[in-house]
Amino acid sequence: MLYNLIASSSAGHRILEWIEYAALAIEILAVVIIVGAIFYAIGHYLFQAAFRSQYEALYRQLKVRLGRALLLGLEILVAADIIRTVALEATLQSVAVLGLLVLVRTFLGWALVVEIEGRWPWQPEREAG
Repeated sequence: MLYNLIASSSAGHRILEWIEYAALAIEILAVVIIVGAIFYAIGHYLFQAAFRSQYEALYRQLKVRLGRALLLGLEILVAADIIRTVALEATLQSVAVLGLLVLVRTFLGWALVVEIEGRWPWQPEREAG
C-alpha cells in the first residue's frame, strides 16, 4: 500500500532507498548496542572481580547487564523489521514473517525477564529484604 504509493512517483524510489537505509541503520545500532553492552558488562565484571570476592553477586550483575542489553537490542531489531515490513514489503508473507519475529522476540523477552528477575513478567515484583 504505502510502497505502491511511494514507488509510483519519481522521487518515490529515492524515499524507498532512504527507508531501507534507515532500517539498516537501526539494525546496525542494535548490533552496536548489544556488542558494546557485552564488552562493557564483561569488562566491568573482570574489573570488579579483581577487587571484590563476592563472585555470586558479580555474576548476578553480569547476567542482568547482559539480559538488559539483549532485550534492548531485540526491541530495536523489531523496530527495524517493522519499518522494513510496513514501508517496503507489505505483503501477506512479510507480515506473517514479522508476526513470527515478534512472537520469537516476545518469548525471548519473557525468558530473559525470568532469568534476570526470577519471575514471570505478569507476576508482581518481590519485595527486597
